[in-house]
Amino acid sequence: MTQAQPVWLSLGADAATVRLSRPAQCNGVSVDSLTLRAPTVRDIRLATRVGGDAEERELQLFASLAQVSAQDLEGLKLSDYQRLQNAYFRLVREDGDEPDADA
Repeated sequence: MTQAQPVWLSLGADAATVRLSRPAQCNGVSVDSLTLRAPTVRDIRLATRVGGDAEERELQLFASLAQVSAQDLEGLKLSDYQRLQNAYFRLVREDGDEPDADA
């Protein structure tokens, strides 16, 4: 069963763009969307080296992929951060990795 893509998400092969529910300050500029590029193995390894708990590693990874600071992401509404999480998991999911793909 394929889940419909949310209207706030634009998903490509190498990036996912998330439209925010309200503008946010990133790199000193007001933005209404953030784009996460597809991660590399290096990105994952660097985020792991940062240490801290899983939330901190995820925050650092997303900041790197979006080319913003972790502090910028911490300033997002929780619902917008959850959109980034959703976009990331859709971006890295393999074709056919739907929850009910084998059913």
